[in-house]
Amino acid sequence: MRFMSMIKADKNSEAGVPPDPKLMAAIGEYSQEMMKSGVVVNVGGLAPSSEGTRIRASAGKLEQIDGPFAETKELIAGFAVIEAKSKEEAIEHARRFLKVHQDVLGPSWEGVVEIRQLFAPDDPGYCQ
Repeated sequence: MRFMSMIKADKNSEAGVPPDPKLMAAIGEYSQEMMKSGVVVNVGGLAPSSEGTRIRASAGKLEQIDGPFAETKELIAGFAVIEAKSKEEAIEHARRFLKVHQDVLGPSWEGVVEIRQLFAPDDPGYCQ
């Protein structure tokens, strides 16, 4: 099963502040380990919403909305596509990922990861 694990944005990621170099080194090491084991399929970070655009379909029209977007807690700063046997296993990987952040940035660091299963067109449950 594939899951997308998305780390939520915070005021620093939305301001374009680069992550702490120690954190990036630790996350890089963790990601390499997970890629070698076959758990991580793809990872990436996203530019701040100030550099983004949304296209909204409403009332038969298409509207372009340029960032920044107001609700930071609903924005995504980065993602990983992982291969896991179950949702519980995906949750455990997300816990480990957040623990790396706490280990480097301290126990007062706060963050959120959202986990959602990915479906391909030939998967049972696709577009139900």
